[in-house]
Amino acid sequence: MKAVTWQGPRKMSVEDVPDPTIQDPTDAVIEVTSTGLCGSDLHLYEPLAPFMTPGDVVGHEPMGIVREVGPGVSQLKVGDRVVVPFNISCGSCWTCERGLHSQCETTQNRESGTGASLFGYSSLYGAVPGGQAELLRVPFADFLPVKVPEGPSDDRFLFLSDVLPTAWQGVDYADCPADGTLLIMGAGPIGDMAARIAMHRGIRTIVVDRVPERLARVRERGAETIDLDAVDDVAEEVRSRTGGRGADAVIDAVGMEAHGNPVAEKAIKAVGLLPDAVAKPLMMSAGFDRLAALHASLDAVRRGGTVSLLGVYGGAADPMPLMQMFDKQLQLRMGQANVRRWTDDIMPLLVDDADPLGTEQFVTHRLPLAEAPEAYAKFRDKQDEMIKVVFTP
Repeated sequence: MKAVTWQGPRKMSVEDVPDPTIQDPTDAVIEVTSTGLCGSDLHLYEPLAPFMTPGDVVGHEPMGIVREVGPGVSQLKVGDRVVVPFNISCGSCWTCERGLHSQCETTQNRESGTGASLFGYSSLYGAVPGGQAELLRVPFADFLPVKVPEGPSDDRFLFLSDVLPTAWQGVDYADCPADGTLLIMGAGPIGDMAARIAMHRGIRTIVVDRVPERLARVRERGAETIDLDAVDDVAEEVRSRTGGRGADAVIDAVGMEAHGNPVAEKAIKAVGLLPDAVAKPLMMSAGFDRLAALHASLDAVRRGGTVSLLGVYGGAADPMPLMQMFDKQLQLRMGQANVRRWTDDIMPLLVDDADPLGTEQFVTHRLPLAEAPEAYAKFRDKQDEMIKVVFTP
């Protein structure tokens, strides 16, 4: 089969790789019909290179048609249409029973000290082959895949794999009061969808970004916007719009965007030149993230407010303004999305003919798998008004 593979820092390649097979009785194999390019895939593109191996199949936002099931599978059949969550959870362990599917104790990566395994996301998270491919092996097939109805296009359901539950959890964790103001840092796919969810719930939403087309998208949906390059101080601008108090809650949907920060980029490149045996522990213990979005979030939130962290950060020793956080009595909530915890809550909005979250128009670029290497580069550099890319294998 054809699949998008990591071959080195900033080097993705579509290659022929072996077809996946049933390995455990509870496995299924799906034919991928749509698969997304996620902002966190860019972390594999360069920052997490020490944890990658040439030939690794990437991607964690797939959906498709079931083509084979193991003898232990009773809830799926060949021909079913399914979306596959990005984190691999068994559904029956202690953490899964408590809705913490991203911490699944069955697939947890204890050697690296990380949570549940993820599709296509480095040795840190299990080195499981990903979904930017023609076929995908899916474990725990009676629990993990989400069956979706026939009829509507893939675009209606694809984002159940990551974007929707991640944004949904972020809004839930923000816990913004109904009459409050929610600030969202970043209008990429996750920030954009979080804004749609918040506004659907009737929450006043302000979104910050510096990319004109991203700001235009969320503004067209009804959000207020702040152009990062047009203000001297985001927090002061937010306070000026909220009676001097600040936002009741803030979602940081930016995370580890080292690109654009010369110091961080040089540090990551330097680490990437080291042997993996040296680079891996350094990456796990160093502080190298670009923290401007997080620090602005902590500044812009009101006293007693909540910061919900959706963007992925990778530095273990990044400095935090603990005095400010303590003095303002802030709550900080974060973590990989517990996808299967939220799918039943989100599904009614997706089968609604009105498509209230605008999923049918969410994709900006639909490309064949063969164009993945160029898409990674353009998406990283925010070229061609590229916001959400979907590959069709």
